[in-house]
Amino acid sequence: MDEGRPLYKRVLLKLSGEALLGEQPYGLDFKRVRTIAQELRQIQQLGVDIAIMIGGGNIFRGSVGVKEGMDRVVADHIGLLATVINGIALQDALEKEGVNTRLISALEIRSVAEPFIRRRALRHLEKGRVIIFTAGLGSPYFTTDTAAALRALEIKAEVILKATKVDGVYTADPMVEAQATKFDFIGFQEVIQQELKVMDSTAITLCKDNNLPIIVFNLNVPGNIKKAVLGERVGTKVS
Repeated sequence: MDEGRPLYKRVLLKLSGEALLGEQPYGLDFKRVRTIAQELRQIQQLGVDIAIMIGGGNIFRGSVGVKEGMDRVVADHIGLLATVINGIALQDALEKEGVNTRLISALEIRSVAEPFIRRRALRHLEKGRVIIFTAGLGSPYFTTDTAAALRALEIKAEVILKATKVDGVYTADPMVEAQATKFDFIGFQEVIQQELKVMDSTAITLCKDNNLPIIVFNLNVPGNIKKAVLGERVGTKVS
C-alpha cells in the first residue's frame, strides 16, 4: 500500500444517529455534523466513492416506543422517518463543504429524497457524488445495520466502516466492564458465537456469507475515517 493511497475505492459508512448528538442530550449537534462532513470531504478528495447509511437513534428509537406500548410497526416507521431528518441535515452540511450529494430514502418522500434504484445509485457514485441512504430498507423489523449490509453489497462496496463511540470490538461492553479487552482482528464466526455487539445477527451473516469486511472504529477521534480508508490500523477489523 502506497502512503496516502486508499486501500478501499468504494466504502459504505454506517453512521449511527448518536454520532450526530455531539454534546447534546437529544437531536442534532450541528457543529458535530459539520465536522463529519469535513472529514468526508477529505476522503472524497482521495478519490474514494462514499455511501452512507444513517441511523435515527438521536431522535427516536423504535425499541423505546415499543417499551412504551406502541405497536412495533408504528414505532419502527417513526424511527425510519427520524433517519430522513438526519440525512437531510448531513446532506446540507456536505453541500456546504462543496460535496455533491444525493439523498435516497427507502420510504417514498419524493419532495426531499429520491427512491432507491440500484443502477441510479451506482451512477451517482461513478459521477463522484456522495449518496446518503435513509429510512433503512423501508420496512419494520429490519435495523439500519441490516440495511447497511444489504446496500453495501448492492453498490459493490469493498468494506463497511461502522462508526461508533468506542475504539473497536471488545470481549464485553467497555463502558460497563473495565476489564474488557479489545480485538484488533476477529472473524465473523467468532462474533456470532460470542454474540458480540458489532452489528445485528442478520447483518453479520450477510457480511460473512458475502465476504464483506467491517471495520469498527471510534468516530470521535479526528482522522479515524481517513485512517480506515487508507488501511491503517484503527479499531477492529471483522473479516
